[in-house]
Amino acid sequence: MILYRKAPPLRIRRAPAPAPPFWAATSIAPYGPRRATPVAVDYLSLRASGAERLEVTVSDRVRDELDRARVIEGPVLIDAAENAEVVFRRGAEALAWCEEQGLSTLTLVSSRAAWPERGEVVVASWPPDPRVFEPAQGRRWGVAVPVIFPVTTELVLLERLADEAQRHGARYFAAVAIDVEPTARQAIAHSLDLTADDDLYATLFHSGVSPIQLATERHIAALAHERNLADFILPPRWEERSNWNASALLTRTASRMIAMELDLDLAGRIARSARAIAELDKPLTRVAEAASLSIVGGVDEISAAALTEWLATGSASFVDGVDERWRSRRA
Repeated sequence: MILYRKAPPLRIRRAPAPAPPFWAATSIAPYGPRRATPVAVDYLSLRASGAERLEVTVSDRVRDELDRARVIEGPVLIDAAENAEVVFRRGAEALAWCEEQGLSTLTLVSSRAAWPERGEVVVASWPPDPRVFEPAQGRRWGVAVPVIFPVTTELVLLERLADEAQRHGARYFAAVAIDVEPTARQAIAHSLDLTADDDLYATLFHSGVSPIQLATERHIAALAHERNLADFILPPRWEERSNWNASALLTRTASRMIAMELDLDLAGRIARSARAIAELDKPLTRVAEAASLSIVGGVDEISAAALTEWLATGSASFVDGVDERWRSRRA
């Protein structure tokens, strides 16, 4: 059972630098974090929990709250996932306000949510259902797969989701790592009728699922690449050579290197360079035109070379090499 209670608070989170998976400078959630049963995914904290009964808060004055907010900077993620948006449309209100301010936005919907009438959309495929891609015709959109063992780690299902995403014109097919709490694991086990005698139950509760989930993230990247889709969530206005997008590029590279345990010292330097770029008070393009990016404090040589190539061509060989190693099909 889910009860909805109207309340003034609007969840607004600000980030000083882009972070996976959504790369947002500001995240806006007009609903409480736990809004679905039996498994609720909080996409801002990237955590799944389980409950049979929930009370979900619904922001009652979205525009007033946003008008009073100190600073709302783009890109903005609007979390309108789950069925609450179908009824209350508070995400649509937040989107309209952001558009009036000229902010770039990305609206998060899910298998049980309503698509906004306009703007860029990311579909969180939970519960996994390719049929929710039907409204995608003519839109700028993509798919985010919450990696939750064993539901969205099933390889045949992932193949089908990737095929349907490609067929409906998605721009990307990306994994979203989710921390699954014991309550959510219990709800999943119950929904699958698992008992303590099942091997799958033992894996879910007593064996480390982290290697499986990491391997699944990389498998999803391989599926995306094979279908000519991006393997990460594209921020709105990704085609712009902005400081934020440059920082996101480096952050993605560093996070993948760390996950693969690939040259961790270098990965740490790239991560620090990404933060320095995000905090830079001058446009990166102007710095590159006037001098070498190596003059920017806190940016290592490899990051400077990668960004210089990216500014000129839209890609960077070092980043492409890391991405190629990241894409690995799961056995």
